[in-house]
Amino acid sequence: MEKSIGSRLRHAWNAFLNRDPTDLRPSYNMGYLSTSKPDRVRMTRSNERSIVNAIYNRIAIHVSSLSFQHVRLDQNGRYLEEIKSNLNNCLTLAANLDQTGRAFFQDLTLSMFDEGCVAVVPVDTTLNPTITGGYDILSLRVGRILEWYPTHVKVSLYNEKKGIKEDILLSKKVVAIIENPFYAVMNEHNSTLKRLIRKLNLLDAIDEQSGSGKLDLIIQLPYALKTPARFEQAERRRTDLETQLKDSQYGVAYTDATEKVTQLNRPVENNLMAQITYLTSMLYSQLGLTESVFNGTADEKEMINFYNHTVEPIGAAITDGMKRSFLTNTARTQNQSIIFLRKPFDLVPVSDMAEIADKFTRNEILSSNELRAIIGFKPSEDPKADELRNKNLNQSTEEIKEPPKLKEEMKE
Repeated sequence: MEKSIGSRLRHAWNAFLNRDPTDLRPSYNMGYLSTSKPDRVRMTRSNERSIVNAIYNRIAIHVSSLSFQHVRLDQNGRYLEEIKSNLNNCLTLAANLDQTGRAFFQDLTLSMFDEGCVAVVPVDTTLNPTITGGYDILSLRVGRILEWYPTHVKVSLYNEKKGIKEDILLSKKVVAIIENPFYAVMNEHNSTLKRLIRKLNLLDAIDEQSGSGKLDLIIQLPYALKTPARFEQAERRRTDLETQLKDSQYGVAYTDATEKVTQLNRPVENNLMAQITYLTSMLYSQLGLTESVFNGTADEKEMINFYNHTVEPIGAAITDGMKRSFLTNTARTQNQSIIFLRKPFDLVPVSDMAEIADKFTRNEILSSNELRAIIGFKPSEDPKADELRNKNLNQSTEEIKEPPKLKEEMKE
């Protein structure tokens, strides 16, 4: 029943009109105030100032594009159905008050790359996880591990109730500890990535020196500096030249005819750039990457290689850690699991999609409506579109039966 105009006016709400004048002032009960997102991951150890940050972010975006789900498997360990649970809502919809499921996994991947090992903490649960294992997870957060104990870890975790990060001690059975599968390449002290970061920091230091505005001049005076009086005279002469260059509108100074000036701010040749190029290519090869993956020109084969050798190990490390901590033995005996899925048709060009669709429907792998959902079309209302059969050869049971009108005509 449609509401009347008066009812709609009584129940309508506007964010700007329906509030008290006191709402313009911040309340003291609203919690900690921050001008930026306080739970955002921030890189450490000079990772945020180099090309490493771009590599981290690119891989994290691809990992977050995977579909992490709480599912049920069949007796052979194959995907059967998606379980509609609160844990599945955390993985797919909203992990917590501030992050969606996709933003959560991007945060998890970036933190794992930066720290080497992080903890996924179930902040809100239906029951106490330290007492019983039959609890359901309502929210998840990524925490930085500060201290390790035999059965516990100390985690720096964002408290959304207070708006600040707090250090809490948690059992290893409760949290999911995710270790970077590329720890030897990224996080070891003398790994390829750390060596590249040190070289990039040296290059930044050289660039700052060359752009600092220094002239790097050497003045050869016409006398020898062997006595304190000559040293004081040379210092006065140097100060005089600095004053002339600083106070002059166009930076002009004069020298004596017997003085010789040598400028040293010409570029000095070194092999620093060659070493950076070598370490970058070595890092790409050790991570299973190519430069075309980052500039968006990679073909289908390169992207498949990138997913198989880089994204898949990270996704497997995340799901294995969650299955170990968030699923009890009873849940695993019920064939519950946490898996990640990738859309295989995202890398297929439109020109090849028609041939692929014909092969998948003809070999009874996908139905017509399933293929329509893949390419972004709404499902067809025809019941035949949901049948898993070869429409070129096979017929449904209703079509095999003779129509009633045909039977009557044959009797006559």
